[in-house]
Amino acid sequence: MNATENLVKTPGMLVNPLSRGKSRSEAAGKRKMGNAVLRRTLPYLMILPAMLIFMVFVIYPVFYMLYVSFFDWNMIADMEFIGLKNYLDMFTDREFWKVLGNTFRFMLMMVPTTIVLSLAIALYLKRNTRINRILQNVMFMPNIVSLVSISFIWMWMMDEDRGLFNFVLSLFGVDPVNWLGDPNVAMLSLVIVNVWKSLGYYVLIFVAALQGIPEYLYEAAAMDRAKPVSIFFRITLPMLSPTLFFLILTGIIGSFKTFECVSLMTAGGPADATNTMVYELYQQGFVFYHTGYASAMGVVLMLIVGLMTLIYFSLLQKKVHYQ
Repeated sequence: MNATENLVKTPGMLVNPLSRGKSRSEAAGKRKMGNAVLRRTLPYLMILPAMLIFMVFVIYPVFYMLYVSFFDWNMIADMEFIGLKNYLDMFTDREFWKVLGNTFRFMLMMVPTTIVLSLAIALYLKRNTRINRILQNVMFMPNIVSLVSISFIWMWMMDEDRGLFNFVLSLFGVDPVNWLGDPNVAMLSLVIVNVWKSLGYYVLIFVAALQGIPEYLYEAAAMDRAKPVSIFFRITLPMLSPTLFFLILTGIIGSFKTFECVSLMTAGGPADATNTMVYELYQQGFVFYHTGYASAMGVVLMLIVGLMTLIYFSLLQKKVHYQ
């Protein structure tokens, strides 16, 4: 057979049917390869804007803070490299250790109180009834209000002369309490405000977790005539362990970052009784303009929170029940 018989005549050109089929298969292969590449790269392209924002507003400031901590700088004059002097000054300053102790004391007072109260309230509100849903919404309302507004309201209620709290105490013949001016009471006052604000959020999380516990576990415990205390510690608490793990961790981190109520209600006083790490960092950086020293405090605070998080994960993660 003549080879020219395999050619199909078309206007202006001769096309070999075998080459045309080959070109189609190559085009299909290229399309499949392009689709595969697109499927692999599309997730990264979708998260690219968020990652850029994270790099600009989180990663870069952290490294810049670490860089500035080795300098003496007041944000006006030229930066002077002083090495580890800011860290040495900080660790030899009694004020720093007092502030660090106040921060830990605030955390140890706030986190357990919030967890225990919110869990107790959630156990009461876990039934999906109309009145319980209304109460849950009412309890959550303080969480959406600005802490600045809440601080002003509580400052009025805790006023020593015209406050609501002392007025109620006077009805029972109790002497007025200097809620924000007594070094022995001021920290407790800040804890009360922060617990009241965050309680609704914790309650809603616990209610959702309690409603997700399978009912057959309680039915089996009832058939075995288990006591309520035993049911709580052997069924409810283990099933709540992932929620407890999350809330305790976020509570610890949040307590180390508290600032608004300290700044507005006590300004770190009286006698530095309520001065915390973040407020002291703000004072050093934006009041006294010791920017390098404030950056060193920020680095230490970041390391403390990171170390506590690692310890928390290493000690409690294996005890979390995820089924």
